[in-house]
Amino acid sequence: MSDVKLDNKKKKFKVPHVYVILLTIILICGVLTYIVPAGEYNMVENEEGREVLDPESFENVEKTPVTPFGLLKSVPKGMVETALIIFFIFIVGGSFAVVEATGATEAGLGKVTIMMAGKEKLIIPIIMFVFSLGGAVFGMAEETLPFIPIMVTLAIALGFDSLTGVGMVLVGAGAGFAGAFMNPFTIGVAQGIAGIPLFSGMGYRIFAYIVMYLLATSFIFWYAGRVKKNPKKSLMYEADQKREDTLDLDNLMDFTVRHKIVLLVVAVTIGLLVFGVVNYGWYIEQISALFLGMAIVVAIVGGLGFNGFAESLIEGMSNLAGGALVVGFARAILVVLTEGQILDTILHSTASLVSGLPSYLAALGMYIFQCFLNFIVPSGSGQAAVSIPILAPLSDLVGVTRQTAVLAYQFGDGISNIFTPTSGYFMAGLALAKVPWDKWAKWILPLILVEYIVAGVLVVIANLINFGPF
Repeated sequence: MSDVKLDNKKKKFKVPHVYVILLTIILICGVLTYIVPAGEYNMVENEEGREVLDPESFENVEKTPVTPFGLLKSVPKGMVETALIIFFIFIVGGSFAVVEATGATEAGLGKVTIMMAGKEKLIIPIIMFVFSLGGAVFGMAEETLPFIPIMVTLAIALGFDSLTGVGMVLVGAGAGFAGAFMNPFTIGVAQGIAGIPLFSGMGYRIFAYIVMYLLATSFIFWYAGRVKKNPKKSLMYEADQKREDTLDLDNLMDFTVRHKIVLLVVAVTIGLLVFGVVNYGWYIEQISALFLGMAIVVAIVGGLGFNGFAESLIEGMSNLAGGALVVGFARAILVVLTEGQILDTILHSTASLVSGLPSYLAALGMYIFQCFLNFIVPSGSGQAAVSIPILAPLSDLVGVTRQTAVLAYQFGDGISNIFTPTSGYFMAGLALAKVPWDKWAKWILPLILVEYIVAGVLVVIANLINFGPF
């Protein structure tokens, strides 16, 4: 009888919902505002006109602990601060629901599925290479989101699962982002603040990119093959069985001229997306407008009519509400740390700890510090603005090259972007894929840990070879 009771207890255990996890973290941060001394750095404008932290300006200030009511207010404040991302999820998700309503996605992917019969896994390294290049060259992050619904549907149709679909996009781009060699939003900003030549150290960074790409692709390739052999090994098996955005391979609809025109509109939209991002620096607002326009055109050429457009758009947006609003909950963590004035204290304390280590351990310490900081400040350029002004001069004192300090920042910032629930675009991607964070976290954690270890080794090697120019 006792064994039965133990078994029942084991079965009853469930990983907490992501909302519960985030609210718990918010509460812990709130408690810390009463314990950790308050402090702040001054922000100054550098030669490039960018607001950065003055590493010599830290001072303790009067405590401003966040009250219980303040903790509750941090969530709506987080919603307001991330409103662009939240509504971006709604618009992109709703727009692709309009595309799906025309039947073009089902018919088009059905055609691809027939063409790829017997060689399904070959598509994985190709797709991941494309997205990894996007991450490595122009910091592809939010721009990946429109591709996720398509890739999820394609992956399931090819005999894989939704984790494989979203993984090809997010893990591919994430590997490129972490091992970037030309990303202007991370390397460009960090090197500018550190005072080293823009995009210097390219050779070693390309090597790091190849390593990260091969790690990520090998993991997805292995997992996809495992699921292909036995679909029940997928963590998303039951959920994927209930999905509506799948293909019935036994009853594929004809790929009509109207379907081809709809998909042509989608292709042109994606082309405009890349063009706008590369040439005009488009961000969430412009991309949202672009996909809303796409949905309107698709509804017309796809024969949905105006009412059909509105109904499909609303249905698509309503299905994503839970995932979209997670972004605001995650932002509340930063709101609490900032209002409690303990974020700068954490930065200062960590820098003081690292300064007493030998050079190779200091380099590793900088990397570990950046890894933890990314859970609090997931913005790449934002993280550079608060950490590089401290780490660059610190690296001079402990015998670590500034280039190595930037590399430590790059890895620390990039790897956990596809794991931490405080990463807005990542949570948006999971919402679009309809994949719960707890399922994703359990699945991706082995790869994340391996990437952390490999990146740590690459940082130590960089320190040993005096990765420079300085």
